[in-house]
This record gives sequence, structure tokens and C-alpha cells, in this order.
Amino acid sequence: MVRRSGVRNCALAALLFGASTPAASVIAADMKPLVLAGLLYLGAALAVLPWWVSRRPTAVALRADLGLLSVAIVAGGAVGPALLTAGLVETPAATASLLLNMELVATVVLAATLFREHLGRNMILAALLVTVAGVLLVWDPGATVNASALLIVGACACWGLDNSVTSRIDQISPQHVTFLKGVVAGSVNLALGLAITGAGNVGGWSIVGALLVGMLGYGASITLWVRGAHQLGAARGQVIFSTAPFLGAALAWIVLGDSIDAVQVVAMALAATGVALSLHSAHEHRHRHMVLEHTHEHDHDEHHDHSHADGFAGRHSHVHAHREMVHAHPHVPDLHHRHDH
Repeated sequence: MVRRSGVRNCALAALLFGASTPAASVIAADMKPLVLAGLLYLGAALAVLPWWVSRRPTAVALRADLGLLSVAIVAGGAVGPALLTAGLVETPAATASLLLNMELVATVVLAATLFREHLGRNMILAALLVTVAGVLLVWDPGATVNASALLIVGACACWGLDNSVTSRIDQISPQHVTFLKGVVAGSVNLALGLAITGAGNVGGWSIVGALLVGMLGYGASITLWVRGAHQLGAARGQVIFSTAPFLGAALAWIVLGDSIDAVQVVAMALAATGVALSLHSAHEHRHRHMVLEHTHEHDHDEHHDHSHADGFAGRHSHVHAHREMVHAHPHVPDLHHRHDH
């Protein structure tokens, strides 16, 4: 069984993001999509702004993670939205909805090949099931593939790369990651939207609503996902997070009174099976931990055997050092188990 706190963080991230979709759909009636996306990401930055102001990361920590941060911000916040915007111009909505499921595929493939993240049979099957479920959820017979659709696939590849590198950032906190991604992605999306489509019929309350939805559905969600990905790895974290559309559909049934379709129920059952498989994808072998200093959320366990002057022993986050260790136990590719196989 994978680490419970990581599962919980990714599941809560998916729940918040899934809830933001029906909420944002109400606002979207008066606002252009890319402008809305920009405001949602700026709302994410606002959610963690107090953390940034009170606990600003050190220059040393920022420099240590600068390469990964730059890739995540450029790929996920700039290039990805730009490719998506260009691809949507001549791509049918049904096709676009289907292709967006490629983000999970891209994350799993890149995590396994580029970053050597261990998957295993259960994990590969889990990703396939959740991907098929996502396709079923948005399937429309009018879907066709054209040249512009490749731009949307490219956007998903960018977000897959973003997910993979973000899961490896361990010198600054998830809140700091969320702030930087929110500011950049929000600014890029907003600027692109205003330049390409204009703002639309935007009122003051619509802007406030978008920022509030962004604070919870993006700010809190991104922060929780990064925490979870630290504990599970990018691929497993994204499998759980990819249940967001299903959670959004369930909330739409309950809150908005949307009708329940049989295909949606089947898709949810497939996704649930996939997630269950991903939770049983740990493996065991003898491995070596090298000397390491980083920061992330943790308990005091066999990998965190340090003590605190006040005797605190609950779940917490701070900069801490690891000594070299060789042992064997069931594990997933979290921040401490990024070794080769």
C-alpha cells in the first residue's frame, strides 16, 4: 500500500479541482475561456501569497531548484497554454475534450522514460484504465483528429513534463511552487486571452468569483498535489488527480441537478478500479539512500529519525538532512526513492 498521506493529498487536490469545474462553468458564461484560466491561476497565487510573504524561500533554495522550477513554469505555465489556445482554434470541442486525457499518458510516459520513475504492471494498468475512463466520460461521436489537434497533444506533453519536474522539487515548499506557477501561468493565460479573444462580458463579481474559485480549486489543489507527488511520484499522483473530472461530474449531479448517464457510471467504475490498482503498486528491493538535505512534509519514521527540541512528533515540514542508509522495504518513487532499477 502506498503512503496514505500522499493518497489523501492527491485525492483532496482532485476533489477541489473537480469542484472548481462546475463552479467555473457558471462564471464562464460571461468570460472568455483563456481569460478565465488566467484569473483562476492568479487566484491560486493569491491563496498562497501570505505564505510567500511570511516565509519567503531563501536565495540558496531557489537557486537549487531553479532548473526544475524554470522547466515547470515555462512548460506548464507558458508553452502549454499557448499550444492549447492555438490548437482550439480549429479543433472541434469533442476532439479537444478527448485529447486532454493525454496529460495523464504524457505524465506516466515521461516519468518512466525521462525521469526513470518505477511504474510496475499495476501502475501501467491503472494509468490505462483511468485514461480509458476519461475518454468514455467525454466521448462524442463527432470527434475527429486534424493537424491542430496535435497542438493540444503538445500542450498535454508540456503539462506532463510540468508534473514530472514539479514532483522532484524539494528545496522549496509546495506553497512556494504554487505561488510561482500561479503568477506566471496566470499572467501568461490572461495576456494571451486578452490579446486573442478579448475579455468578453466581464463584470466585477465575475472577476471576484473567478479569483475565489482559483484560490481553492487551483491554489489549494496545486499545493496538495505537489505534496502528494512528493510522497507518491508524478505518475501515481497524476493517476489519482485524474479522477477530478469524475468528481466534478458527481458534484454536478448532486449540486446542479445534472442527469446521470450510464456511460458516466461505467467510466467512474473504471477510474476507481485504476486508482485502486495504483494504490497497490509499491515494490521492494535492497536500495541505498545517499546523503541528502531537502524540505517536504513528513512524519518521523525510518527515513526521518531526527528529533525536535520541543519533542514534536506529528506531521510537519522543515529543512532536514538524511544520512546514508542501505535497507529494503516496500516503497514507491517518492522523494527518497528516485533510484534506478
